[in-house]
Amino acid sequence: MEMLEERDFKIPVLCEGNECVRCSQKLKTGLEEVKGVAQAHLDPVGSILTLSYDANIVSFESLERRAKALGCALAEQFGHETYTLTGLDCADCAIKLEGAVRRLPGMVWTSANFATAKLSIEYEADKLDPARVIKTVENLGYGVMEAGKPAEELSWWQRHKRTFSTAMSGVFLAAGLAGSYAGAGGLSADISYALSIVFGGWSVAKSGFYSVKNRTFDMNFLVMVAVLGAMALGEWVEGAAVVFLFSIGSALEAASMERTRRVIRSMIELAPAEADVRHGDHIHRKPVEEIVVGDIIQVKPGEKIAMDGFVVAGRSAVDQASVTGESMPVGKAEGDKVFAATINQHGALDIQVTKSVADNTISKIIHMVEQAQTHKAPTQLFTERFGRYYTPIVMAAALITAVALPLLTGGDFGPWLERALVLLVVACPCALIISTPVALVSSIGNAARHGVLVKGGAYIEAAGSIDVFAFDKTGTLTAGEPEVTDIVSLNGWDEEKILQYVWAIEARSEHPIARAVDFAAKKRALQPLESTDFQAIPGSGAEASIGADRYYVGSWRLFEERQLPLSARPDIFELEKEGKTVVLLAGEHELIGALALADRIREETPAALADIRRAGVGRLIMLTGDNEPAAALIAEQLGIDSVHAGLLPEDKLELIKALGRRYGNVAMVGDGVNDAPALAAATVGIAMGAAGTDVALETADIALMADDVTKIPYTIELSQRTMRVIKQNIVFSLVVVAALILTTFGGYLSLPLGIIGHEGSALLVILNGMRLLR
Repeated sequence: MEMLEERDFKIPVLCEGNECVRCSQKLKTGLEEVKGVAQAHLDPVGSILTLSYDANIVSFESLERRAKALGCALAEQFGHETYTLTGLDCADCAIKLEGAVRRLPGMVWTSANFATAKLSIEYEADKLDPARVIKTVENLGYGVMEAGKPAEELSWWQRHKRTFSTAMSGVFLAAGLAGSYAGAGGLSADISYALSIVFGGWSVAKSGFYSVKNRTFDMNFLVMVAVLGAMALGEWVEGAAVVFLFSIGSALEAASMERTRRVIRSMIELAPAEADVRHGDHIHRKPVEEIVVGDIIQVKPGEKIAMDGFVVAGRSAVDQASVTGESMPVGKAEGDKVFAATINQHGALDIQVTKSVADNTISKIIHMVEQAQTHKAPTQLFTERFGRYYTPIVMAAALITAVALPLLTGGDFGPWLERALVLLVVACPCALIISTPVALVSSIGNAARHGVLVKGGAYIEAAGSIDVFAFDKTGTLTAGEPEVTDIVSLNGWDEEKILQYVWAIEARSEHPIARAVDFAAKKRALQPLESTDFQAIPGSGAEASIGADRYYVGSWRLFEERQLPLSARPDIFELEKEGKTVVLLAGEHELIGALALADRIREETPAALADIRRAGVGRLIMLTGDNEPAAALIAEQLGIDSVHAGLLPEDKLELIKALGRRYGNVAMVGDGVNDAPALAAATVGIAMGAAGTDVALETADIALMADDVTKIPYTIELSQRTMRVIKQNIVFSLVVVAALILTTFGGYLSLPLGIIGHEGSALLVILNGMRLLR
């Protein structure tokens, strides 16, 4: 799991002549941009791809999708499945289960997550039948639910048998204690204790038996040994108390973890199962699985939108919080994009479907969140490795305590055997092992609810310890749309009149500058003028008649080519030196005025950058393909530490690598498309506005579903909170284990008290981790 897995894959590539060389280079470059891929090489003659990648960082399924986007299809040599597990009692059990499955021949990668009750595998399809995986899991005493089968479809007994058995165990334990205190002890009390052990311990014994059978000694095995030892010593009440307390502790842990798992299930339930589909003048109600791309669905006010698409008729505001995390509804009109699982606020909308239900944005988010929870963070890998070596040491220590110490001290075997049994129970590192995954799963779920998609626990850990943040400028720090910043009068016209005339000429243009002029004029509530005989001049500007006179709007180039009057050139040059775009207005005989435009800084950007600095980030850097003056102006306004302008994508890649070598952990923030190589090279790659682009969802380590830069400091804070909780959990669990072991050797701890300490510490660790759901 932690090692790089190198495999050969056959890739059919359709090419002619020298096209194979181009295909192989494109595939190599595209796959090596993916984080976790160490090397990719395609032999164009034999069409064999040699791929070296870390399966704990990137799944083969993701590499398949990446290759498909590059125009290649990886042969179906590998399979990937995710199963929902039932009966998974503890974090230590999940590790033992994972180890048993990993040893199957043909298994490439496996991850068993106690926090999500999921088992994810990747395997060589020609060497391993998934049925064997299911059989292995069942032989270990756990259940495997069918993919996609909701918990409510389970029978009442399947859902409540553990609660029932725990309750019956408690009833018989109470009966035995009541009989003993009433003076009716002896055989009748021992029978009650025995029944308590049977009811509360049957599942423990079953799992413990499978643990011995498969040589994976988990917590169930240790508890079973402790109970059998107590019975052998004649301590039936202690045996019954251990079983009941362990059973109730496991039930409380399971109930707490179920709340965490409901976060993802609630996301699955966001999108409606049916939608109204328009066919001519008729409306038909259809399941979303039957709706195809191109269909027109009708969404009434207050209804959830069932499919991704764009508006073809109607006007409304849509609450997109479930997808993008935006707190305010977003206005939608004809041509605007909408997402499944968002809520239409007012006004009916007709929407043309652009993606099937399996490919829509919310489905991809859910799938990626579930996939992210299977990829383990470095801290989690460390605690699991620690547990693998620690458990055998504890078993050896218990054996020495039971056999060697009484021989060395000359004491009775009974007390030392009881101490050994207590040691087996209290020293099991369940709280330590669960300390990290429960916090990470809660944190990833919290982020998803706020429109931040985190691809794995490793990126949650890393986001809070970034030394340098590198930002693309256009569309990240700025809105990516120009706005009018200055109006210069050259012959006595007032500013509003100049803007009004430029607006009249640009009204028929679709250029971004025309949209900026339209926005500025409407903001000033100007009255529109009518222009006639409009003519666009490609690459230079436009001309039109207003009243009886002819007017021209454009760059210096337009006026030089047409030999129009350029008698006055005042401080316009200063505006150009600032990196602004200058648009000139002239009549037939004179230059009238000029507008200066610049890409506007997002309103929330200054506050967001200040919050990032307060979070402890040392340097903020801007990387942009824009010109130096424009970049420098934006950087000065935002207090950016350094600017690198005029960069191509490959330049940004090399710069990110250099920043990493110089400063350490580097985060790159971009659009996820043009910045893909730099995002992959950074410690953490963050893509903004990912809800609208599949490429950004695939490329980024962290995807901000909306164009909201304030989500970056939120993510940093969430990461830092997560790491604080993980450290609290690890320290607490180690201190508790150490205290329990010391009191065990001091003879102060009985088996029931040991179980209370063990299960209580695990439950407190879970509850502490669940605070991150808030």
